Amino acid sequence: MRRVATTGRSPHRARRNLALAVLTLLLTTSAVLTSTGAATAATAAQCVTDASTACVGGTIRTAAGEPAVGVKLTVDGPGGSVEAETGADGRWSAAVTTAGDYTVTLDEDTLPEGEQLRDPAGNPRTVVVRLGSSAGALFPLGGAAAGGSGATPDPGASAAPGTNAPSTGASGGVTAQRVLQQGVSGLVFGLLLALASVGLSLIYGTTGLSNFAHGEQVTLGALLAYFGVQVLGQPLIVAGLLAVVVGAASGWAQDAGIWHKLRKRRLGPTQQMIVTIGLSMVLQYAFQYFVGGGPLRIVRENPVPVRIGPLLLNQQSIFSALIALVAIAAVGYFLLGTRTGRATRAVSDNPALAAASGISVERIVRIVWTLGAGLAALGGVLLGLYFNATAWNMGGAILLLMFAAVTLGGLGTAFGALVGSIVIGLVVELSTLVIPSDMRYAGALVILILVLLVRPQGILGRAERIG
Repeated sequence: MRRVATTGRSPHRARRNLALAVLTLLLTTSAVLTSTGAATAATAAQCVTDASTACVGGTIRTAAGEPAVGVKLTVDGPGGSVEAETGADGRWSAAVTTAGDYTVTLDEDTLPEGEQLRDPAGNPRTVVVRLGSSAGALFPLGGAAAGGSGATPDPGASAAPGTNAPSTGASGGVTAQRVLQQGVSGLVFGLLLALASVGLSLIYGTTGLSNFAHGEQVTLGALLAYFGVQVLGQPLIVAGLLAVVVGAASGWAQDAGIWHKLRKRRLGPTQQMIVTIGLSMVLQYAFQYFVGGGPLRIVRENPVPVRIGPLLLNQQSIFSALIALVAIAAVGYFLLGTRTGRATRAVSDNPALAAASGISVERIVRIVWTLGAGLAALGGVLLGLYFNATAWNMGGAILLLMFAAVTLGGLGTAFGALVGSIVIGLVVELSTLVIPSDMRYAGALVILILVLLVRPQGILGRAERIG
């Protein structure tokens, strides 16, 4: 029989190990968020939204990915006519004080020499403007690579997951640069998705529960960061850390107030799963009631573009990916290098044997709920920065992707969730090379089905004997 490390004799050491792992995660997150905040603050916004003002804007780049300077645009709508012009960084914005439908017209005579609109029929464009938020108008030029050139909408234009950069589907043609650009974007998205998926996988591994309310933990983290920055006026680093701490505390409270009691009453995983579905609906509509249905920007400044060779990224995406890497590494160390982490793996493998070995299963489950919710909150903060906006249903919109990542990597395995998330992220972004961007999530789920037909236990899962 395989020996299993026990923690029943040293609870204080177990708590110390968990605290050390969480502290390492928070300190590293603090350092990188400081850089993110400083970089963001260094970029002055052309237009700032408030309760009576909305912004229409975007960024226009040439086919080579360089800023298109001096391009003139006119925004017409219920609030009158406003003229705008792109600056040295290719950005433009116009402030309006009346909500409604606005028509954005680009003056093609002011385009740089040799440049033309990729879709002339899309000029002018109509955008829907809500006060207190931003709307973006896309004007791609030439045959530029997706995500690297063309026009990038104002960050607050949409809160839909995956809209960090516009994807044009197959319309621009498949080129090596496009494949590289989309591949890097998929890798970044996969790392951020992994933060939430790892917690979901740990909870399933230790309790057998598929938590359909896990997406709302992601939303909670993003909304707490928004509240801290935009309402309380806190620096991004402080708001982000508080969001992670409060998110982790909510996981502890959920297990103490709901799941522990349901387990004591011998409710099975299916019954508990139904409870999570109801909890998810309650939390979603509670978020919508308190914050509204529009997009919310954690930071209102436009992201700073960064060119790395042929790639065009932005500082928020780079820093978010670095934080995700450090956080995932910290979780890996916790699981492999600490007594509590080894106990967590033992409970995941065989709860009855772990309990017989002296491990307090309920305490380990409580730790997993706390850690999983904290990771989900951190993922929500970073995804809110990556998407350039959050909303009341952000977590719910990517919940199926999280389940797909966990299932693809192997149910209940934390490292499988990481591998599955990266695969899903790459498929989501690379699929836009051949299919419309609106269908990219469906493409990821199709890949999931195909892989499971060949390997039902997932990539890192272990086959089990039945019967």
